[in-house]
Amino acid sequence: MATKLQKHYNEVVRKNLMTAFGYKNPMQVPKIEKIVINVGVGEGAQDSKKVDMALGDIAKITGQRPVKTRAKTSIANFKVRENMPLGVKVTLRRDKMYEFLDRLINIALPRVRDFRGVSPKSFDGRGNYAMGLKEQLVFPEIDYDKVDQMRGMDIIIVTTAKTDSEAHALLKEFNMPFTS
Repeated sequence: MATKLQKHYNEVVRKNLMTAFGYKNPMQVPKIEKIVINVGVGEGAQDSKKVDMALGDIAKITGQRPVKTRAKTSIANFKVRENMPLGVKVTLRRDKMYEFLDRLINIALPRVRDFRGVSPKSFDGRGNYAMGLKEQLVFPEIDYDKVDQMRGMDIIIVTTAKTDSEAHALLKEFNMPFTS
């Protein structure tokens, strides 16, 4: 079953991008490949329960079970040992990816305090977009009373676009609220 954004991509976005960039083949049109959400839990070194709380929050937000990210090496100054859990990440593809993007653009971002739009400069040069959120409370799945601590998250939108201008046009078609 296709989601609302998938239908929008197939029916509207593809045609608009084909005319804008002059693609000959519909397979040349850039599309969103995956969305990666990463939460670093610095306090995870002292208290592993914090990593479990972040794991639960991200699972509620994305509808998919995240994996714990672990320390590769020991760092004595930070009291970090090798293989110690320090964060969580999840990679969304297909239907869950489109559902998350829909909720991010239409529900979560407008709920950010003093929101004026996302930066159009956060592209990496290869058509991928990275953004950060300061708190997980902007998602309606998170219950304010059960939050032990505010946690930020990094959201990376990976596209098949070759250039930043193609990726910007793609995300703009999905109504990503860029600042002008």
